[in-house]
Parts: sequence; structure tokens; C-alpha cells
Amino acid sequence: MSVHLHWFLPTGGDGRTLVDRHAYTDGGIRRDRITPVSGVRAPDVEYLAQIAKAAEQLGFEAVLTPTGTWCEDAWLTTMALTQVTERLKFLVAFRPGVISPVLAAQMAATYQRISRGRLLLNVVTGGDSTEQKRFGDHLGHDQRYARTDEFLRIVRGVWSGQPFDFRGEHYEVEGGLTALPPDPLPEIFFGGSSAAAGPVAARNVDVYLTWGEPPEQVRQKIDWIRGLAEREGRTVRFGIRLHTISRDSSKEAWATADRLLADLDPDTVAAAQQALGKSESVGQQRMLALHGGSRDKLEIAPNLWAGVGLVRGGAGTALVGSHAEVADRIEEYHALGVEHFVLSGYPHLEEAYWFGEGVRPELAARGLLDAGRPPLAGVPAANGRPASAPGGAPLLVAGGR
Repeated sequence: MSVHLHWFLPTGGDGRTLVDRHAYTDGGIRRDRITPVSGVRAPDVEYLAQIAKAAEQLGFEAVLTPTGTWCEDAWLTTMALTQVTERLKFLVAFRPGVISPVLAAQMAATYQRISRGRLLLNVVTGGDSTEQKRFGDHLGHDQRYARTDEFLRIVRGVWSGQPFDFRGEHYEVEGGLTALPPDPLPEIFFGGSSAAAGPVAARNVDVYLTWGEPPEQVRQKIDWIRGLAEREGRTVRFGIRLHTISRDSSKEAWATADRLLADLDPDTVAAAQQALGKSESVGQQRMLALHGGSRDKLEIAPNLWAGVGLVRGGAGTALVGSHAEVADRIEEYHALGVEHFVLSGYPHLEEAYWFGEGVRPELAARGLLDAGRPPLAGVPAANGRPASAPGGAPLLVAGGR
């Protein structure tokens, strides 16, 4: 079982602070309690293309693209980027509640043909009612997961190439099909920590994603989903979503983390925690419990830092340390059964190089990566570090998942 490395595409913007790109007060509409943010990089197609090309050159398999109010549309943005990359896959996040399952199946089939098989799907059921209502979705938390279950059953049925009928609580389809099914079928990624989410993963998905909790908690989640899948006669693979702060030495990495904390004033943290605490997402509540809103004892496991989650929703932990230490932690999660590592670090362009030139060779030396075309062939690093990320460049945690 090899490690699959993926990066993140910041379609909500990028920058150089830990303050999220969006405000938290009033669902992100008002910004009066948030420290002004400087150094913001707009998510224009030229900048996103830089990140995508860097990820491809550095040997990442795919990039995750988020979905929601505060980012560009994932389908349109990534389709544009398929035209400036060759091998990179795109893990496109989308919400089942705002699109027809038959249309989604058709879109995926078209995407596969245009991109020559480079689509992966990340199903986001949604844990925030305020955000869901912006898109016209008024179902409750558990109902949304029940709908996702039906949605994915229809998508897979329609991909068979034969007329497909379905009658459920949320959808009724007669003769649904894609005249030309996608080839290959896109792998389906999915995350959810609630009791309602587990059976949906067990019945429908290829890769179950968890946010970066300590190894023991991740092990418990894997055992839970694996047991549910076995009862369905299926096998599910596993992935994890983490940030990274990897440097030439542990001291440099932790100094970067410390500088990020120093930039956060109490009002900003309080506003973020107040808003995030209202989330219906069980996964989000588990992220908040890792730090409890306090700056104390943020290293919740060796090299696992919960400081990101003080002000950012979604994935709230980072692997912090030397390249070898970060590789150690990846190897530890891999031993638990995690194959897919969906990573980010901010700014995304610079941090892709820190990880790609620092940690990836460590993983390759340990035999954890498939042999293939070496990244950055013929492109030497400058003094062991990327020219675009001189020592001590600060990190930004931006919006998205």
C-alpha cells in the first residue's frame, strides 16, 4: 500500500496570515470583529495555474478544490486548469443537495473525457445549515446524509450506461443514464464523523476522508468505517486532510508556527470560535475539542499542531517539524491504514515546494511512494530550499476545506 500525496487549490484566496480569508461574524457577511488581512492573493486563474503546475512538477497526484460560498466554482475552475497541466488530477468538491444526481453523473463523464481521466470526486454533504440555506437547501443534518446516500446510488447506477430507475425519499428517477459513461469511473472521496455519515461511506464511497486528528482517534475512525463496510460486503480505503509546516529543521518549523500564533489577537480567535461552535458538523466539533479555544498545549500529539483550528473551519491541524519528522508522522498514519494524504500549507505555492522538495524525498527513500517519473527532474533546489520560499517565510491558513 503506497502513499498517495495530494495538494490543495485555494480557490477562496491565499495569503500570509492564519486569519481565514472570510470573516466569521454573521456567517461571513460582516467583518467588524476580524483583524484586517494584508498580503491577500486573489484566486485568479493565473495564480491557481502556478500552484497546479507546481503540484504536478513536485509529484503530487491531485489537488483538492473546495466548494462553498467563499470560493470559485470547483468544476469550472479545475476544468480550466486541466488545459495547462498534463498529469495532475483534480479532486473536485461538490454538494449533492444543489445538483441533480443524473446531471452530476453526466458532468463527471464529460469531465473525464475532456481531461483524459483526471477527475476525482469529493462529496461534501454539508454540516452548516446557514451555508446550505444560501444554496436553497433546507434539510436537517441527518436528512442531508440520507439524501447523499440516495444521490450516490443514483450516480453509480447511471454510470452503468443502461437506463436506471430509482424511487426514494429524496429522488425519483426514470430511465436515467449517461450515454457515454466515464472511463475510468472517478473515485469518490467522502468525509463525515457523525452516526448518520458512517453507513453512507460504507455503502457508497471509495475513499473515506478524516480531518487530522491524533493517530489513536484516526485508528478508531478507521475501525468504525471498516467494520461498517465489511457488513456491506465492501472495502473502503482511507485518507486524511492535514496542513503542513515542514522546514529544514524542527526549530525553523516551530518558529513559523509560533509566529502565526503571535499574529492572532484575542478578538479574532473569539469571533472564529463563536462561529465555528455553531456548526452542526460532528467533525468540526471534534476539531474544536482538540484545542478548546486555548493557545495552550496546541501540540496535541507529536508534531501535530492544532493552532490552525483556532481561526479556521474544516481541517484545523498541521504536521509541524523537520522534513524527516513530518515523514515520520505520515508513516505513522500510513501504518494505521491511511493511503491518501490531502495536504496544504500557506501560501500554497511556497509550501508545496517546502513539502515536495523536503518531505517527498524522505517518503520515497522509505519505499512509501510508487516508483514513477521523478518530480523536478533536472531542477535543483537552491541551497536545499526553494527559491520562492526563503527561510522563515510565514504561513497562511486560508479558506476552504
